[in-house]
Amino acid sequence: MALSESTTAFDVAAVRKDFPLLARTVHGKPIVYLDSAASSQRPRSVLDAMRHYDETTHANVHRGVYTIAEEATRLFESARVAVGRFVGAPDPAHEIVFAKNTTECLNLVAHTWGRTHLHPGDVIVLTEMEHHANIVPWQMLAAERALEIRWIPVDDDGQLVFDDLEALVDGARLVGLTAMSNVLGTINPVAQVAEAAHRAGAVVVVDAAQAVPHLPTDVTAFGADFVAFGAHKMLGPTGIGILWGRREILESLPPFLGGGEMILDVRKDGFTPNEIPWRFEAGTPPITEAIGLEAAVAYLEGLTMPAVRQHEIDLTTYAMGLLRDRFGTDITIFGPPDPADRGGVISFALGDVHPHDISQILDEYGVCVRAGHHCAKPLMRRLGVNATARASFGPYNDEADVDVLAEALQHAREFFS
Repeated sequence: MALSESTTAFDVAAVRKDFPLLARTVHGKPIVYLDSAASSQRPRSVLDAMRHYDETTHANVHRGVYTIAEEATRLFESARVAVGRFVGAPDPAHEIVFAKNTTECLNLVAHTWGRTHLHPGDVIVLTEMEHHANIVPWQMLAAERALEIRWIPVDDDGQLVFDDLEALVDGARLVGLTAMSNVLGTINPVAQVAEAAHRAGAVVVVDAAQAVPHLPTDVTAFGADFVAFGAHKMLGPTGIGILWGRREILESLPPFLGGGEMILDVRKDGFTPNEIPWRFEAGTPPITEAIGLEAAVAYLEGLTMPAVRQHEIDLTTYAMGLLRDRFGTDITIFGPPDPADRGGVISFALGDVHPHDISQILDEYGVCVRAGHHCAKPLMRRLGVNATARASFGPYNDEADVDVLAEALQHAREFFS
């Protein structure tokens, strides 16, 4: 289906004009940015909001009583509420915690909830498609506390295998899963897993770094207890991650880091932690980045997330069809065969050409794709590869970008033939 015939509710050509970097050339060719799964580009409205704050308002938050300090605090807390509402948080003012990225958010859960509740012999359940950010913190804790880690397997189509789900979660204390794979694009049935986990008495932690920028997201519909994601994949700045947690759970947890801001009182004999969410936000927070995050949320809301989702289904359908028609059995596209079951992420292998070589050749044509293990080495081993090349889409990509990708891949195949 051509995008012009789809139900996309926004003008992609107009959207592209909102992103200054897309006007750049690389090696004398217009840039084709296909690495949004790693970090999306930022619209002018986000850049302008951050610059305006820095030029007119910047001061530390929660501390000063002078005018611009109070303005900074109001803007910072407004961003918290805005992003909370964007993902359906019931109480965004108290359930949204800011950290520096998704990885730190997941580590926060491991260090606060995990260290409080997990003891030798306890069971953690993860999936084979997790990003390292939702594996390594639990492995570190498992090594320290003598915990058992079980794995939900992945089938040959890139889908989780639930045949033994009840047995896997039986006796588990925590289940961690990605809402959407950063390698396969697989959209997982989080609510189904959460329901089984809760029946077994487990807490559910969701890595939604890939899902929130591309799918309508409601944390309550997930049925999870913690959901982590980051601004830099949702058209916002680097340096700020977002953790949603159920209020009753957050209120029961100790601080993550110690220092300023996270306390109500400090005495020689101890300290009293601050209320949530501030007890988890030690030191000066990413204020400018929060301003940019709110602007990114506003931009996505202007597009509407159902329209973003439809656009990516259409574009992924076009891309998978074109690549298979062009390269036949010479190309392997990993993940679900139906674009409706996946996000705008296409990891692939082209013959026996190394993904790094593919990426370098594509760069000569201005095409930006990621090559490597994508911080998902257990999944790479399951797929039987060391690395893949990965093209990933944002709302600013169109069929012309896919056409350039295909042409550049043809040159790569001919170069290494």
